[in-house]
Amino acid sequence: MRTPSSILAAVTTATLACGLTAPVAFAADGEGTKLNLAEETGSAATGASATSGGSIVRTIVGLAIVLAVIYGLHWVLKQVKTSKDADESGDSLETVATLNLAPNRSLHLVRVGGEIVLLGAAEHQITPIRRYSEAEATALGLLEPPAMTLASLEAETAAPKGLMNLIRAKAVAK
Repeated sequence: MRTPSSILAAVTTATLACGLTAPVAFAADGEGTKLNLAEETGSAATGASATSGGSIVRTIVGLAIVLAVIYGLHWVLKQVKTSKDADESGDSLETVATLNLAPNRSLHLVRVGGEIVLLGAAEHQITPIRRYSEAEATALGLLEPPAMTLASLEAETAAPKGLMNLIRAKAVAK
């Protein structure tokens, strides 16, 4: 199985080889032909403009290739970093919040499975300070409340309608 670093090395080598050989591929046989330096009025002017136009096209194509290689390497490196980050942390470990207290000292709120753990990190040690269940952490405001389901959303929209009817009934009665 190939590792991400070996894949990155292969992609880098291939793009570098293509990038170095691209100018040769775009260069026509005009490199080997002899120049006609005779002073001709009409044909010399059109030949010079055609040559300069060709070099502008080659320059633009070369620039596009270089930009494509740079973008491709950026994308590959981002994908490798994302896969490494996902492999290192796993699914059951997630940093919820971090608070820096001083240089080399901080508090971390970490979700470990179904628990929330408050950790104190110093220069040479990490100390668990307190463990919370998810319900306790949500009640204390350490976590965002869970996303609303369709049933809870319908119940919430039904409540104001009843409340508004109650207010209207009391306002009309006065």
